[in-house]
Amino acid sequence: MSWFTALRDTARAGLTVDRSLTNPRRALRGAVAAALVVFPTLLVFGPAQATSAAMGAFIAGTATFQRSFRPRASLALVAAAGLGLSTFLGYVAVGIPGAYPVLLALWAFGAGLAWAIGPTAGVVAANTLAVMMVVVQLPVSVPTAIEHGLLCSVGGAVQALVVTLWPIDSWRAQRDALADIYAGLGDYARRLRHDPVAQVDPEPFIVGRQAARLTARQARRRPPELRGLRTIAERIRPALAALADPRVGAAEEGPERDRAREVLAAAAEVLDALTRAIRSGDPLRLPKDTPGLTLARPGSGSGEDLLRGGARRSARRLSGLLGRAADRLDRQDRGTVQTRTAPATGLRRPPLAKVVPAALATVGRQLHRHSAIFHHAARMAVVVTSAYLASRLLRIEHGYWAPMTTAMVMRPDFAQTFSRGVARVAGTAAGVLLSTAVVQLFDPGDWVLAVLAVCCMGLAYLTMRTGYAVTTVAISSYVVFLLGLQPGDPVQLAVDRVSMTLLGGFVALAAYALFPTWQTARLPERLAEWLASAGRYAAAVFTAYGDPAGGHAEKDVRPALLDVREARSEMLAALDRAEVEPVRHDEQVLRELTRKQFDKARSAVGMLDRSTVLLEAHLPGEDAPPVPGAAAFGEELRDATALAAAAVLLGQDVDFTLLRDAHRTWDHQLAGLPRDDRIDVTRAGARLVMQALTELERSVRTRTQPVRAEPVPLGA
Repeated sequence: MSWFTALRDTARAGLTVDRSLTNPRRALRGAVAAALVVFPTLLVFGPAQATSAAMGAFIAGTATFQRSFRPRASLALVAAAGLGLSTFLGYVAVGIPGAYPVLLALWAFGAGLAWAIGPTAGVVAANTLAVMMVVVQLPVSVPTAIEHGLLCSVGGAVQALVVTLWPIDSWRAQRDALADIYAGLGDYARRLRHDPVAQVDPEPFIVGRQAARLTARQARRRPPELRGLRTIAERIRPALAALADPRVGAAEEGPERDRAREVLAAAAEVLDALTRAIRSGDPLRLPKDTPGLTLARPGSGSGEDLLRGGARRSARRLSGLLGRAADRLDRQDRGTVQTRTAPATGLRRPPLAKVVPAALATVGRQLHRHSAIFHHAARMAVVVTSAYLASRLLRIEHGYWAPMTTAMVMRPDFAQTFSRGVARVAGTAAGVLLSTAVVQLFDPGDWVLAVLAVCCMGLAYLTMRTGYAVTTVAISSYVVFLLGLQPGDPVQLAVDRVSMTLLGGFVALAAYALFPTWQTARLPERLAEWLASAGRYAAAVFTAYGDPAGGHAEKDVRPALLDVREARSEMLAALDRAEVEPVRHDEQVLRELTRKQFDKARSAVGMLDRSTVLLEAHLPGEDAPPVPGAAAFGEELRDATALAAAAVLLGQDVDFTLLRDAHRTWDHQLAGLPRDDRIDVTRAGARLVMQALTELERSVRTRTQPVRAEPVPLGA
């Protein structure tokens, strides 16, 4: 993709306006909380303190709108603590010659590293950096630094208190995450009717697992319909795949295939009904006059008369799982499960105090020169500090808007940085000009400015889902109204702010263009991680066949499944980001792999992943006899795929000769045993796994590459 095309597409994405709005009640709640902080502070302390308190209230409120399954109050408290600390340190450092640029560089570096924890942490950290640069412009003495820091923290604490006392859709995020899983399964069932080897979207399952992690307080108060249904959904997915795949399920053509399509269509209707009930909280209404109602009742047929072997077993399992999900919702609707007293199940989310060591460890793992997060943090520290020093050397009165813009624009990847950069510049220019015109024409007093600032905060909350450009208009306006409480010429202020915003946006975009972190160059790493995790998943499944009584299904298979799902999702996300980068997609882009080789290898790993899913659909019960040699083959498979992943990462040829010999010996051993469904399924699954690995072996045969270069930007 050329630079012109990439810039055009990212600019268009940044300026795209979505008509959807945030829940108006949540936006009103955030604005009310800000008002409860701003007006009393303005009355008691004055404009300067009201500005600090308003900044803390707004940023803490913004944290509660981020995509997170933590309690909103805890997000506001964490943001408040960060704002109070950054404000206090900024006020102290700005009075010491040479100290503030050092603090700014360190804080910017830490804000960049916060992206290793997650997008929410990265956004909140960037906001604390921006607030530090705004509030330290207000004239205060060092003794009052504690006062301003505390006021920022109080603003966030009030947001947390209002969220606690005024709950709105407390479980909406978790309910939507669970509903998205069932909606994805319904779509998957429909696609399997026409494409028996279709892949399921892993993202809803990953988000659903994150949503299922609860604090102790959340676990006690969780609605009953959020208990157990995710586990059932995890088991429905392999049952659907095993029924549709002609290699282990229904025949490719004929009456059996027609019956399988009918069962899949009925399953999709039941899954849609479950989705609606989970999302809305209304009673479950199964479809009438369709096979779906029959399918949801275990032991009632479900069209098994035309299905044989593996297809028949998959249909029975699918029917039972759907029936369990429907029955669980039915019991909850009839009130047989009490919301407060039912025993809590599922994952436990540790309190924030216990998360800190794990978060620090996550950040620490990024402190090496090959990490994209480390590159982002270093780039952010250099650019923000350089922009600040340049504005000071040029003696620009409101030059802090340039480094503030760079801090809010820069992201770890090209697409987000450039789209947000364009949106930030356009939104800030529009917001500053509009709000300055209001101040210039009407000359409002302090209290009117405070009211306008609170209204703009509410508008920013309301437009969080509308688009970053629109939200930036509201944010820029509220900052102008807040700073309007301080003396100064509004016209000159507007000119300075717009010009510095343009400069900051240009510096941020130029810095990324000159010192990029291309996702394209890291695609082989993502592929290797996916391959290694897929090998561990397959090995865990074979081990479960070889030792059914060992409880490997829950102990090994499920964690391995989650790992491979996350690895695949990360690779797909990296691939999407790479597609919009202005680099040449040639052999140098993918190091020793050409793009064609990479695509074939990705398809082969996907085949390995799917083959394991088909095997998982027929996992034996704990009382079943073991399959001889399955556990040993699983160990061989784990080691072979780990070595293959290292070879892909290093650009070397992949060799499965030893594993192929082990499989041939094991398959010959199984062929001599009496015919059994477990033996047949295991042999068929192992053959599919070896077929996928053979395709991988063929796809990554490399040619000698003397240099392992980073991708070359077009025009370089």
